[in-house]
Amino acid sequence: MFIGSGRPKIRKTIIALAVTALAATGAVTVVFKTTNAMAAALVEDEGADCPVPGNVSLTSNSRLPDPFRKVDGTRISTKADWRCRRAEIRELSERYVYGDKPAKPASVTGTVSGSSITVNVSHNGRSSSFSASVQLPSGTGPFPAVVVYGGFGADTATIRASGAAVISYDPFTVGREGTARNNKQGAFYTIYGNTSSTGLLMAWAWGVSRIIDVIEQSGGNILRADATGVTGCSRYGKGAFVAGVFDQRIGLTMPIESGSGGAPIFRGIPGESGSQPLSSAYGEQPWLGDAFSAFTGNPNTLPIDTHSAVAMVAPRGLFIMENPHIDWLAARSGSNAALAGAEVYKALGAGDNITYWSDVADGTHCASRPEWRTPLQQTIQKFLLKTGNAAGTFRISSRKPGNLAEWRDWTTPVLGDGPATTPPTTPPTTPPTTPPTTPPTTPPTTPPTTPPTSPPTGSGCAASVSLNQWTGGFVATVRVTAGSSSISGWTVSMTLPSGASVTNAWNVNRSGNSGAVQFTNVAYNGNVAAGQSTEFGFQGSGTGTGMTPTCTPR
Repeated sequence: MFIGSGRPKIRKTIIALAVTALAATGAVTVVFKTTNAMAAALVEDEGADCPVPGNVSLTSNSRLPDPFRKVDGTRISTKADWRCRRAEIRELSERYVYGDKPAKPASVTGTVSGSSITVNVSHNGRSSSFSASVQLPSGTGPFPAVVVYGGFGADTATIRASGAAVISYDPFTVGREGTARNNKQGAFYTIYGNTSSTGLLMAWAWGVSRIIDVIEQSGGNILRADATGVTGCSRYGKGAFVAGVFDQRIGLTMPIESGSGGAPIFRGIPGESGSQPLSSAYGEQPWLGDAFSAFTGNPNTLPIDTHSAVAMVAPRGLFIMENPHIDWLAARSGSNAALAGAEVYKALGAGDNITYWSDVADGTHCASRPEWRTPLQQTIQKFLLKTGNAAGTFRISSRKPGNLAEWRDWTTPVLGDGPATTPPTTPPTTPPTTPPTTPPTTPPTTPPTTPPTSPPTGSGCAASVSLNQWTGGFVATVRVTAGSSSISGWTVSMTLPSGASVTNAWNVNRSGNSGAVQFTNVAYNGNVAAGQSTEFGFQGSGTGTGMTPTCTPR
């Protein structure tokens, strides 16, 4: 079993006591039942008592791994099961991508004032400290707060105008850039050693968690301990994303233009023209954990991907902002991460808690964009102030649209509200039986053809539609299924509700944008074997509720 910095041991002892106490009050399970904004947890890691996987088989898989499938091969069946499935994903992410994030050190102390936060850490005879500045909004506290990496993230004026304080966090004090991997510097590495295999992104996330520790201890007179967000752009967007993924006390995560090593799926980057290669992102700075070096040329052998990191944020607030005008930022792979991760949000009954927005006009990197101002205010109100209820929004640019059908061969389960299944008493071990094969360097060129739950009877084809609806728009995923005979082409017809129109579509040709619209296959997905399925999708304005697709073979 992989053990680093003592975290698995602490998982079984100190933190497990907190989880047990929460379970006694029902707090652990309620977070998976809620569909509103009260989704942040009371502890850094709710899955601290869950068994974590031992050896896993690193076999090649060109599509995104099933986030609902446990390491032992079974799929989760209830919302409560997600807690320990998330713990598995966390362990694999630390082991192969980011490096270990140790649990709370033996001693964390500090101060909170209206202008600054100080953090003092001691662990195993070593000590370090760092600080962050604070800007309060107008009004009377205590206030929610957004940790802004390097002062460079979501518009700070909008954050304060929305009623939240700004904590300006310099991550370089915790993990300095420009250092060799065997001589890392900063407060984190002072505690855990300069040869630690943990990358800067995880070290920075550890620093955010220690800031939250100090806020919790401060009594809540100035800043609220139960209402913390995090944001950053570019390299700081990578950092903000990882911070939100690995601390469940963070109620709202807002990465901006995070690029390779951030939100975009690793598997998509090699095939996305102009995007920063994984080897470049790994070598530019020690952002990612040392172990990721084995995957810069073969991300297909990773047992997880960033869509699983998106899923780890669920059901908490997540607002991903991307720039499709700069190829280097891999916005197409980012939209695929969001689309796949949103399937976990929907399965947990929290589909309204994720927003993705790449439909912006301005191509300047890390600009303050007017398109994001209103959703930024809405997400702060909903997840930090607890005064709003705006639904999540997917606004995907036609310049860099994702295509989830191309990347998954799994379906989204209907998770019940029952109790979690009993975990095994020892972690499962599935050592590889054969070495991994060399993965392809480009993404799949055809969508998956997986059997539907219930194929149509007779020849011909059938179509079904699933919606991700928000105020003012929607994304529709349409599944086309062949009957008892294969088909060589298909047309799906449906009538959009009054006021609705198609803004872009993928994996399909279309005729018309409103009213009666017809969708026909493209060259690579017209042939569907008997009983098999293919998918296409489209984004629309207005409401998509009530659409009934019909399929005609060609």
